[in-house]
Amino acid sequence: QMCIRDRFSMEKRTDRRVRKTKAQLRAGLASLMKEKNVNDITVKELVEAVDINRSTFYLHYTDIRNMLESVEHEMLEEIENLIRDHPIGLNENTFLFIADLFSILETNKDLCAALIGPTGDMAFIYKIEKIIRENSMKALTPYFPTALDDLKYSYDFCLNGCFGLVKSWLLNNGSETPEHMAKLTYHMVMNSMQAFYNHIQQ
Repeated sequence: QMCIRDRFSMEKRTDRRVRKTKAQLRAGLASLMKEKNVNDITVKELVEAVDINRSTFYLHYTDIRNMLESVEHEMLEEIENLIRDHPIGLNENTFLFIADLFSILETNKDLCAALIGPTGDMAFIYKIEKIIRENSMKALTPYFPTALDDLKYSYDFCLNGCFGLVKSWLLNNGSETPEHMAKLTYHMVMNSMQAFYNHIQQ
């Protein structure tokens, strides 16, 4: 009879194999998405690219779209967890959120680059923007209660600038570290908010 320790060891090995397989599939999908739209990618094409049996793919996903949705859902959950851990505001929490966000982007760099590229999934980008916008506006509103309309425009200017920065870093495979990019982004965000504050004081 298998002892608890042996069973635990076997489960760890299985988990490790599953993580490795999913990582291979994600890398393969990212590579293919740089060349074509996800709707044009077949399971056969993907498993041949990463040298994995088709049956192994179907242990985890039903099709390519299901795989992409699963991966995107995991990333969205990570971002939502970050916001819970570091609520966005005009304070140090914002830097911690940005730093952790760049860490996630670095871990998933190839896939993120594919998602925001010309054959990517803009619906996923909009979902990320929506989550961050809703939480940011909720946090910023108490600071600027009499200038909410202008705040929306200022925030969108800031968000689109940050997205452009991230897009440039990912698509150009920037060599800068996530820490460097987080500091740059944080200073740009805070400077933008300071400029908006100066504007409404005039």
